[in-house]
Amino acid sequence: MFVVLVKMLVTVCVVVGLSVVAEHVSPRVAGVLSGYPLGAAIALFFIGWEVGPDFAAASAVYTLAGLAGTLCFVYVYYQTAVRVQRYTIFWSSITASAGYFTAIGLLNVFPLSTWTAFLLPMGAAGIFIFFFRRIQNTRIHKPIRLSFGVLLLRAVLSAVIILGITGAARAVGARWAGLFSAFPTTLFPLLIIVHATYGRPHVYTIIKNFPKGLGSLMLYTLGVSIFFPRWGVVMGSVLALVTATVYLALYALMVMRFEKGSMKGYISRHD
Repeated sequence: MFVVLVKMLVTVCVVVGLSVVAEHVSPRVAGVLSGYPLGAAIALFFIGWEVGPDFAAASAVYTLAGLAGTLCFVYVYYQTAVRVQRYTIFWSSITASAGYFTAIGLLNVFPLSTWTAFLLPMGAAGIFIFFFRRIQNTRIHKPIRLSFGVLLLRAVLSAVIILGITGAARAVGARWAGLFSAFPTTLFPLLIIVHATYGRPHVYTIIKNFPKGLGSLMLYTLGVSIFFPRWGVVMGSVLALVTATVYLALYALMVMRFEKGSMKGYISRHD
């Protein structure tokens, strides 16, 4: 019961935190941070804690490949939201989930090595960054205070998904446990919250920037597959998180330098 409560508490905090970032910083930052190891990290940690580090490391290989399915999820969500005018959130959620499960079903057919599993979402991320390049970044200028009940409902949904994945890990095996762990348990409720509260353009901004932050989750998952058998669940998680954080820090530094250079260029042209 204690472990169940910890899983729920961590997941609730993550979903609520991302929603606050989207409101008070920007959907762009929330989209990048959604690529940080959040839901998958929670799932893999508790799989390793409950079943064993070797099992979690084997699962992580398929989680890594399953991130291509996560990218399919956000792409299908975006395409549906653009085309469907009524009950948009409902249909976007249904079709995106179907896209994800179709993708991981196909991935389950093929044997995957660690590096094949790493290169697959890397290539997919590059493709989807290209597909999303024309989406305009937007900011939330007048944040609406989200009701505690709405946030809690979405967060509890994420927690239930995490509990289901980690609870079924031993029964379904390392391969399916890993593929299920790639499900966007924290990103999905964030999309629903922002979509329902602020509308499509802000959801599109999150979707546009999600593949850019996905490298962080890829490195974390790769780290789990390497570090867990050697260092155990706790130390392995710390090392994997450090690797993921370094990626995000370097990405943020690169973006800041690029935007600073762009601003100087703009000022010089209009001076």
